[in-house]
Amino acid sequence: MSRAFVNEDNAAAQADQPVERHISEQPNYVTASGLAQLQAHVALLQSQYSEQSARGEQADKQRQADIERDLRYFNQRLQSAQVVTPAISTEKIQIGSWVTFVDEQGNQQRIQLVGEDQADAANGLINWASPLGRALLGAQPGDEVTWKRPAGDQVIEIVAIEADV
Repeated sequence: MSRAFVNEDNAAAQADQPVERHISEQPNYVTASGLAQLQAHVALLQSQYSEQSARGEQADKQRQADIERDLRYFNQRLQSAQVVTPAISTEKIQIGSWVTFVDEQGNQQRIQLVGEDQADAANGLINWASPLGRALLGAQPGDEVTWKRPAGDQVIEIVAIEADV
């Protein structure tokens, strides 16, 4: 249909329904700081939704639909969150542990195992259920584990484990 026949008022009032965010089937383990981040994110989204709603007819309907979708997702993540006991052991890697490891080329890396919503690889926060996270869980200093990567398996050695303080 030609755009000449579209009622602009009706088009502006309707928003495309955003694609729902996928809810992971893995347990929603979170660190205490991960839970706080989820709570803060939900509060921010609720505030943004209130601002859009207060605009009445002037509200950005697409933005409002996107915020509603994100609120559904993050509220569900908050409800399913299972806070893990703080990682205090330096003997065995668990969710929340800071881990230093070295790869076969001698490159050293320091990361923290965290929940899915807290993961941020650029900042060294790795999802516990990722291939790297799964390889590290339960390992001890001096252990060599195989990190199953799409680019090929790599053996890494655990150098140190630090508590989540």
